[in-house]
Amino acid sequence: MRNGDFAVNNRFLRACRREPVDRVPVWFMRQAGRYDPEYRHIRETYTLLDICREPELCARVTRMPVDKLGVDAAILFSDIMVPVGAMGMSFSLQEHVGPVMERPLRTEEDIASLRVFEPEEELPFVLETIRHLANTLPVPLIGFAGGPFTLASYMVEGGPSRDYVHTKVLMLARPDLWGRLMSKLSQAMARYLRAQVQAGASAVQIFDSWVGSLSVHAFRAHVKPYIQAMLADLAQLGVPLIYFGVHTGELLADFAEAGATVVGVDWRTPLDRARQRVGTSVALQGNLDPVSLFAPPDVLRREVETVLWLGTESPGYIFNLGHGVKPTTDLAQLQRVVEWVHTFEPKAQTAHCTKEERA
Repeated sequence: MRNGDFAVNNRFLRACRREPVDRVPVWFMRQAGRYDPEYRHIRETYTLLDICREPELCARVTRMPVDKLGVDAAILFSDIMVPVGAMGMSFSLQEHVGPVMERPLRTEEDIASLRVFEPEEELPFVLETIRHLANTLPVPLIGFAGGPFTLASYMVEGGPSRDYVHTKVLMLARPDLWGRLMSKLSQAMARYLRAQVQAGASAVQIFDSWVGSLSVHAFRAHVKPYIQAMLADLAQLGVPLIYFGVHTGELLADFAEAGATVVGVDWRTPLDRARQRVGTSVALQGNLDPVSLFAPPDVLRREVETVLWLGTESPGYIFNLGHGVKPTTDLAQLQRVVEWVHTFEPKAQTAHCTKEERA
């Protein structure tokens, strides 16, 4: 059973559903990581993938920012590439580089060899971690998976890319093969996310980080149908569905149309403009520039308050960064941000709260 609706602190879920909240909820993408000295100490012994495969350790790392920062949601500590290995592709996570595939996807045979796996059989450690966290966290747990385009880009390019040449050429020149690849990825990730919710996750986020490299036309023709299918499948679970990518200001309306109930916004698009694009039927999440965390506290506070004023103009808002926490961020800066967000008096979100809800 998911703990989120019964957690001591469920304001994150209330905001996702555009319900009144006592204060603005906040969590950070990559909120468990190298900015924390305790995490760095753990990494002296364990690789990232080692941590993912050890449920007790993984649960500990997932919970660390909840205890140290006071955030309103935990996000499972893992990596978007973990299920790619379960699909049959070998990869490594190289320091300061990212995912590197042993052998990129390039042919019809390569795509045919991919498996749509059973999460309980192939990734039991992930689900065991979630079950443990769901029974012990004081806040909701967010599960996640990579978006189909982003995963495809790593699998086809062989690693990180600036221009996604092989990926886009496959998409445009061989739409039949592209469709098979996207179909497998979307089915596998939907199944993976469904298993996470069934294990106890109270919400899920799809990280389609690099989908903003596409034109609006290309997204609508070659990606959006698969996102719609994923989200339609997951909608039956009744949990918040967050969809996020960077450089996606022109795609935000499509994110909402595809079925996301929470749209993640990077720092490039002001939240009031994002709200105009997505409408009032979905929640927004974002969007402080992660580099702002390196500014002096007085400057950082002004940036945080600017984001908050724009975000709280309409009900349904979760404070976050516009991308992940950078490794050299000062933990104290994150603690300050959480305090400022929690003491901010929102314009729209508390308007209809009862005295009991505000207490």
